[in-house]
Amino acid sequence: MRLDELLAGPDPILAPGVYDGLSARIAEQAGFGAVYLSGGAVARSAGVPDLGLLSMTEVRDRTAQICSVVGVPVIADIDTGYGNALNVFRTVGEFVRIGVSALQLEDQLTPKKCGHYGGKELIDADEMVGKITAAADAIGDAPVRIIARTDAIAVEGLDAALDRARRYADAGAHILFVEAPEDRDQIERIAAQLRGIPLLLNMFEGGRTPRVPLPELAEMGYRIVIVPSDLQRAAMRAMQEAAAEIFAHGDSHAMADRLASFDERDQLVDKESWDRRERRAGQGIDGAGVTG
Repeated sequence: MRLDELLAGPDPILAPGVYDGLSARIAEQAGFGAVYLSGGAVARSAGVPDLGLLSMTEVRDRTAQICSVVGVPVIADIDTGYGNALNVFRTVGEFVRIGVSALQLEDQLTPKKCGHYGGKELIDADEMVGKITAAADAIGDAPVRIIARTDAIAVEGLDAALDRARRYADAGAHILFVEAPEDRDQIERIAAQLRGIPLLLNMFEGGRTPRVPLPELAEMGYRIVIVPSDLQRAAMRAMQEAAAEIFAHGDSHAMADRLASFDERDQLVDKESWDRRERRAGQGIDGAGVTG
């Protein structure tokens, strides 16, 4: 289904954060109707923190990898657009070309920080309006939605964040994302003050925003709920445990029941379809005896 169809459905879109082709395939096969390319998760997968350290092309190429292996809508985090309005125009054009369904653009000063870190700084609202206008120009008639994120709660307070969000909607944003509300009252006020505009909420384990059941968020008016880091954090812990086991004992036999099997590993990346293509090409390979 296209993102617009999901937005029009009865339930909020629950989109886990993914950061490469494998994590995106796992999310799709788990049944999620959309995935969220998390800029923070991509940064951590490169071994650096979520501090705006990666370039546009690094994130674009990872996003292209994801778009090429899943059939569900991909919501892409493009941070601040990697510069001013001119940079945003080029960035958005690049991401539209690779097939994303929505682009999340935020109003932090470049380089940005994770929305749940302290010490964030904002650009002027007028500059963000110019970036949104540039994004809309770059999208043109493509079926790609603009998600405008404001980090103003932590810097200027909730009222200012709501004012910014309204301006961003007037400038052409299709979905609004008021980042890091710190209690249920703020979550409810955002929904009440911005009623009629599709809203996105970032809700993950250990973040500043409290967990609220999806049906209650739906009643408030939230249409997308992202869980940006939890898949990666689960993978981190699993890899730490496997690395410790292999280092201590020379192999992972003691935790074999917690590993994907050899066949499951290949099924996840659809090796069978590649074997069929190879056979059709006359290679005569049946897929047996592969190592590695």
